[in-house]
Amino acid sequence: MNRIYAVVLDRISPVAIVLVIFVLLSTGVTQTVHQPTANSTKAPADEGNVSAHQESYTLEVDGSKQWRDTYIDLRRGAKLHITAEGTITSAKGIQFGPEGIPRSLTDLIRGYPVPNGAHGELIGRLGPEEVAGGFDVGASVTYTAPVAGRLYLGINQSLRDAVGTTGIFQVKIDVLDRGLNTAEGAIAGGPAETTMPAITQHLLDLIPRRVMDQNHNRGDMVNILIVGLEAEVVKAFTTAQWVEVDKSVDSAVLNGLLDTLEKKDYLTMPMSALYLFNRPQDYGFAHAEPVKVFMARNHLRVWKSPHMVDGRPLWCVAATHDVGFERDERNNGVTHRIDPAIDDEREYVNQTLSATGLVMARGHMTPTRPVTRAKTATGGEFHSDGRILVLELVH
Repeated sequence: MNRIYAVVLDRISPVAIVLVIFVLLSTGVTQTVHQPTANSTKAPADEGNVSAHQESYTLEVDGSKQWRDTYIDLRRGAKLHITAEGTITSAKGIQFGPEGIPRSLTDLIRGYPVPNGAHGELIGRLGPEEVAGGFDVGASVTYTAPVAGRLYLGINQSLRDAVGTTGIFQVKIDVLDRGLNTAEGAIAGGPAETTMPAITQHLLDLIPRRVMDQNHNRGDMVNILIVGLEAEVVKAFTTAQWVEVDKSVDSAVLNGLLDTLEKKDYLTMPMSALYLFNRPQDYGFAHAEPVKVFMARNHLRVWKSPHMVDGRPLWCVAATHDVGFERDERNNGVTHRIDPAIDDEREYVNQTLSATGLVMARGHMTPTRPVTRAKTATGGEFHSDGRILVLELVH
């Protein structure tokens, strides 16, 4: 692995060395840090599912766990007022309440459910941990469910932090509004799959199947189309906790150092330029743990197409999941290796964006000449069922 980092250092500008040294130092610490997994505390057998007519709930959140299942299933639009009190003591003997304590520099190399939230604060999550982003609760918050789903409460800490932590937060949840009492309001994770009549087969076939590198080598497939204004597209990704990546290595160094000084997670490592419609991507977004962002992350590139759908732009997305390193067949250098099961990343984008409540319609379409097996511009192989995800955003 040290040899790989040496090759990477040789290929970037000298000013980037500061950032890479920071990553190298982090790597030595993070080998014992694991991907956070659901660690909910089950309710006693006599609790069961919550009553459909109940207006308030009280429960405890254990500081030694990361998540606790509330057994509350919310409808879309449900409005809650959550309050909390109590004290938790960390393994180091530091006490804090539901609002948590300021992050330390060592917190930057640990995976937190709410990346830039306070250490130990009370947080919430709506839906499965694999795709649902966390939100701040603290001592008090009024929360509206963007989609239907199961509510979880937890502590903003890594699993490593939870070891040796003691104490509980006492939480009260008051139901202010039960949300949509319709079939639509009960569908978890976003709108139901549907046909997308606004996207004709002719329009679908006008979209290039593949993107290219600067030497016109064909690469990743276009596997997602999004209908929406630019501001709507950016809002959907950022609400789903995707971060816009830096444009260059030099800006990455600056932002990495600034985030470190501000004790925030650095997640915006830049990605290489790929081309569609004869220009590089308009946006790059990433979803990753800070300790793994250098070698593994969910990421995608976005281009505004020349086509309009019902008066709004059509955006093209090429989404892949970096899972390590491999040889770049173009120059024998080192490049990122993607997960060859590329449809998994398409559906990861589908689930994370749909969970925001900002997707009004979604479906899958198959072009006339679908891509089922191909290689990236660097030589990595991938496979797909050939379908393209189409998302129409709320406006």
